[in-house]
Amino acid sequence: MSSPPDALLPRVTGLARRLVARFRPERITLTPPPTTFTDGEDREVRVRAYDERDFESLVGMYDDFDPSQRAQGTPPLAEDAIRDWLDGVLDGPNVVAVADGEVVGHVMFVPDGTGRHELAVFVHQDYQRAGIGTHLLAVGLEHARREGVEYVWLSVESWKRDAQRLYQRAGFSTVNPMGAAHRMSRYL
Repeated sequence: MSSPPDALLPRVTGLARRLVARFRPERITLTPPPTTFTDGEDREVRVRAYDERDFESLVGMYDDFDPSQRAQGTPPLAEDAIRDWLDGVLDGPNVVAVADGEVVGHVMFVPDGTGRHELAVFVHQDYQRAGIGTHLLAVGLEHARREGVEYVWLSVESWKRDAQRLYQRAGFSTVNPMGAAHRMSRYL
């Protein structure tokens, strides 16, 4: 039994929209902090500028971070090393994602000594693939822009295609696609 021609058009149109969304995903729009949203797991998450009172919760998130998800040696593995590392990376603009009173995500903009900032995004493994990284990028980039950051760069492993697509949606371009890590950057 075939569908009448009138019923076929909405099905084809819906399929076409899904295909376009898959190959041309929606751009990430910069968002001023703070913002609250419900993530893909129906949890309320607040994304806001880092405050010194977040330090212990941030240490706890990194201390519980799955070592297999470390990127380029970060975060460090021991609590003392995490504290030392955070002392160095908290110099630039930072944004955290908070759920149930605990930090579950962090985006940092670390000054590199050349007037540029290196970006790094971490989301605790229990909160990944729920939209938190996208919101961290949107709020983090706008917060960094307001704090005077003009140029942001990052390194991402060549095999992490999902992360590369996320950064592309946030306006990053690949500067150096060679080797084990790709360098991506953008102006704010």
